[in-house]
Amino acid sequence: MGIRLSRSGSSLSLLPDRQSNGRTGEHKDSDNDSLDGMSRREDIAQFPYVEFTGRDSITCPTCQGTGRIPSYQVNELVALIPYSDQRLQPQRTKLYVVLSIVLCFLASSLVAFFLFPRSVVVMDDGIHSVTVQFDTTNQKVLMNMTSTLNLSNPNFFSVSVDSVSCQVFYMKTVIGTQQIHNVTTLLPLSDSQVNYTVSVAIGSSAPYVYAFCTMPSIKVHNIVVLMQTTVKTGNMVRTSMNSLEAYRYIDCGSNTTDIQQHLLSSTLSPALSLGTPLL
Repeated sequence: MGIRLSRSGSSLSLLPDRQSNGRTGEHKDSDNDSLDGMSRREDIAQFPYVEFTGRDSITCPTCQGTGRIPSYQVNELVALIPYSDQRLQPQRTKLYVVLSIVLCFLASSLVAFFLFPRSVVVMDDGIHSVTVQFDTTNQKVLMNMTSTLNLSNPNFFSVSVDSVSCQVFYMKTVIGTQQIHNVTTLLPLSDSQVNYTVSVAIGSSAPYVYAFCTMPSIKVHNIVVLMQTTVKTGNMVRTSMNSLEAYRYIDCGSNTTDIQQHLLSSTLSPALSLGTPLL
């Protein structure tokens, strides 16, 4: 306890210094507390972060024991979800797997059905007309045979008919050839007809044919020729070839029509199969 001296005029008074000492002490304590708090915060800020790990724990590998991570590693953090979390529990997994398999199978089946290439169907419609001329000087029989092919496209895409080639044989001798390029284009699921004409000359290899075809005592001058036709088609995947081979009866004594040709073919086809002599 101290004594405060008070002077009022010429008199001095002695008063106890309780209040002033109390206030002074309070200011000093508060100042000391504030100073101690600031110094403690500074010490704590300078004190490094230390992880106290036990037997069953390890130091955080991301922050490397500092308690902080660099800003450029924010997007590299991985969130750990407990195994018992409801979000990890599978729901209707088998149903989804089965539906996915069924949908994939249906999609692949549809793609295979619509895009699988099919062969173009080629049918020989026979000879429709024959124009006959005689070369009396060289004793040759000149004929122009017009044939028809029926083409059918079973695909769901267009198919191009690249070429049609034909060879005509008489007694194993080639008497006429014809080849046509870039014939036509078949639309999806459509049919079309292709006409082609082959020029034939008979005489040098078989001189007796001229005498047979010009003999007036014979009304029907039938000869048999072998026609080999090859049709080359192409689509977006592959190129295919169709080959046809047929024996045709021709009246070399006069011009013939398609009706006569069909009648001759239907009447004399069994003779060919049995090996009956042609002439």
